[in-house]
Amino acid sequence: MLEKYKQFTALTFENNQPGVLDVVFDAPNLNAVDATAHAQLPKLWPVIDADPEVRAVIVRGRGKAFSAGGNFDLVEEQIADYDVRMRVMREARDLYYNILACNKPIISAIHGPAVGAGLVVALMADISIAARDAKIVDGHTRLGVAAGDHAAAVWPLLCGMAKAKYLLLTCRRISGEDAERAGLVSLTADEADLLDTAREIAGELSSGAQDAIRWTKYSLNEWYRQAGPIFDASLGLEFLGFGGPDVVEGVASYRERRAPNFSTDSRA
Repeated sequence: MLEKYKQFTALTFENNQPGVLDVVFDAPNLNAVDATAHAQLPKLWPVIDADPEVRAVIVRGRGKAFSAGGNFDLVEEQIADYDVRMRVMREARDLYYNILACNKPIISAIHGPAVGAGLVVALMADISIAARDAKIVDGHTRLGVAAGDHAAAVWPLLCGMAKAKYLLLTCRRISGEDAERAGLVSLTADEADLLDTAREIAGELSSGAQDAIRWTKYSLNEWYRQAGPIFDASLGLEFLGFGGPDVVEGVASYRERRAPNFSTDSRA
C-alpha cells in the first residue's frame, strides 16, 4: 500500500489496520507546512482516491502538534514574488476541491496546535476528532489577510454564522472541547485516547458498506460544492492581501513577538 506514497516526501505514511492509510504531518517546528508540503498536499488526495487498497484515511500529526500551519518563509516568498503567490493560491484551491473529490472517508485526529493548511485538512475531514486541549485557530486576519483557504465556506456550515464570524474576525483560539461544543469538530477525546478513537472509527468505515459510505459522503459534500463561489471569493481576497502592506506588518510582528501595528485606513 505504501509504495505509491513515497513521492510525497514532506509527509509520512503508515498502514496499521486493514484498508486504512495514516497520513502523518511530520516536520520541524510543530509540523509546519513548508513550500514542499504545501505543493504536495493537494496532489495527495487524487492518489488516495484512486488507490483500491485504501478504504479509509486517518490524518494526524507527529509529536506535540497536528500542524502549526505555514511557515513564514513561504509567506514572505508570496509577498515578494507574484509568481509564487499565484502558485500557492492554485495549491490552496486544489487542496479544497481535491479533498471534496476524494471518495474515501477521512478522519482527522487533532492534538496540539492546528493552524493553516493543516487546519484545512483537519476540519474538512469527514469526521474530525480533537483532543480536549487541542488549540484550533484560523489566524488569517491577525496576519493581515482575509480568511481564505477553507474557512469562509466551511466554518458557517459547521458551527453557524455567528460563531464563525466571531472566530474568524478575531482569530480567537478555541480548544478542542469548545470546538466540539460549537459544532466545529465531530467529537473530542482525551489526548491519550485520541488515536485509538480515530482507529476504531476508521476500522468501522474500512469494513463497512463501501458504496453506501462513499455515496453518503458524496451527497453531503454537495453542501461544500454549493459553497464553491464563497470559497473562490475568499481565496481571491486572501491572495489579493498578500500584495498589500498589512501582511508585511503581520509577519514582522510575529517574527518580533509583538502586537501588530496595522493601518486603520481601509482600502476596501
